[in-house]
Amino acid sequence: MMKQLFIKSYAICCPDAHLLAPFALRGHDIDNSLMPAAMRRRTSMTTRMAISAATLACAQANVDSQTLASVFASLGGEIQVTDALCRLLPDENELLSPTQFHNSVHNTSAGYWAILNQCQAPSTAIAAADDTFAMGLIEVWAQLQQQGCGERLLVCYDELWPQYLAAPIGQNAFACAFVLSTQAEQAIGSISLPQISEPAEQILPAEWLKLTESAPAAAVIPLLMTLQAKTPATVPLNIKAPIWSSRVSVREFKYEQ
Repeated sequence: MMKQLFIKSYAICCPDAHLLAPFALRGHDIDNSLMPAAMRRRTSMTTRMAISAATLACAQANVDSQTLASVFASLGGEIQVTDALCRLLPDENELLSPTQFHNSVHNTSAGYWAILNQCQAPSTAIAAADDTFAMGLIEVWAQLQQQGCGERLLVCYDELWPQYLAAPIGQNAFACAFVLSTQAEQAIGSISLPQISEPAEQILPAEWLKLTESAPAAAVIPLLMTLQAKTPATVPLNIKAPIWSSRVSVREFKYEQ
């Protein structure tokens, strides 16, 4: 049984760079040049964020995105599109947009990623409330454990939400992507299988708690800070009990973000 996964790269897409200032993390804005204009007009903020982060992570890890299997993890997914469709349903005089209907499924981002990269490798879409990132990591772990070796792309993302739904969730948008591998070659760190921690073991930073309450995908920030600091640590992967955590070790291999 694998004891750890190796992290080959990571990338952050955060349209509001000021959100990352308290954590000394560097993020990137949405890269609209990654999509043809016609496709870009049909896609949501969440899809453009997910694809921007995933593209950067794959480039940094120097992996072939055309053959890379993936896990896309998001609490809300296409929440803006779904909300817009639901608000149209009571009006019998309004016709539903075929494009919006097409884009309303939870694996929309994964689908556009596959189209852009001509990728026919398997892809999984996950939503697990507060545990979404932890469950995405466990899904990658399970797939690679069954396969025995290989690499996976893990993307965790959430866009801005309509605020009447579940405030403060969705007040900020955030996406992060990782390339994870069973092989240590050129890895920047390693991460253990997520486990449930005893509450007394975890003291959760207030700034991170506040951000993650409004941007669920920001649950990854303690992991990102550990990788940047190059100091081994046990990091929380969610903010609501039970707390999932993993042990992160850092290697000296460097790449440019």
